[in-house]
Amino acid sequence: MLKIPSEKIPIQEIPIQKNVRLFIKREDLVHPQISGNKYWKLFYNINNYLETKPENPLIITFGGAFSNHISAVSATGNLAQVKTLGIIRGEELEKKWTHNPTLVFAKRNGMNLKFVTREEYRHKEKLTEFLQHEFPEALIIPEGGTNDNAVQGVKMMLNNDTKDFDYLCTAVGSGGTLAGISEFCEDNQKVIGFKVVDDSSLERKISELTSKRNFHLTDAAFGGYGKINDENIRFINDFKMKFDIPLEPIYTGKMMQKVFEMIEANYFPEGSKILCFHTGGLQGIEGANMLLEKQNRNLIL
Repeated sequence: MLKIPSEKIPIQEIPIQKNVRLFIKREDLVHPQISGNKYWKLFYNINNYLETKPENPLIITFGGAFSNHISAVSATGNLAQVKTLGIIRGEELEKKWTHNPTLVFAKRNGMNLKFVTREEYRHKEKLTEFLQHEFPEALIIPEGGTNDNAVQGVKMMLNNDTKDFDYLCTAVGSGGTLAGISEFCEDNQKVIGFKVVDDSSLERKISELTSKRNFHLTDAAFGGYGKINDENIRFINDFKMKFDIPLEPIYTGKMMQKVFEMIEANYFPEGSKILCFHTGGLQGIEGANMLLEKQNRNLIL
């Protein structure tokens, strides 16, 4: 079972010489292995499932080669002593997963890995039906962990300490974190989602998960999902050196870079208090650096 942490998640101010104040909530510190928003998206999914006391518990989920979600589910399974199965996109990884730090970590946590073609992976609904038939007692969590239980879990990222902010910001992949923040934030707060994927259906998906229309999506893909340009690396490394806060290059790094650009462009009214959620995923830095090293590019600190 996942538990509510005994210590408060810190909110740190980022000192900037501007007419707004910027803060970051360090959800990356919620758990050493189940990082950031993944902890809360899994919280009710896992706990509600285990409360049913299944005879042969099994958690199945989906993800790519360096997936934060795969990493988090494997660690959760290990913690709860429940078997896990990861459906991994890309059959070519079957022969070289031992060179992938995320998949090695998942295997160490006891996760079984099933590699499928990209074509099979595109039809996850069909795959899910097949798996549910094969494993009727299993909990099947969608890619990225987004569902109604996840949205309820994200409520835990909001508390009395987050009420005094004008803007709440989060990176957006599958949309569950943004939906939860939108649904449970204060009525006067504005929510900005920083899209790191090029998915025109995201707004519709998020709208199906929250009853509120208090959110705005802005593009922060910087060339596409998983793409890392030299400016992303420079920003992340500069941020680490200035503020001693590590960022990863797929989600939070891109969000913070875009937030800084918006502050420079005077997007936020004078005197605004802005809170950004650090959604973790730092495990992905090792995999990103492996790819950057092959390209003879600068590495992420």
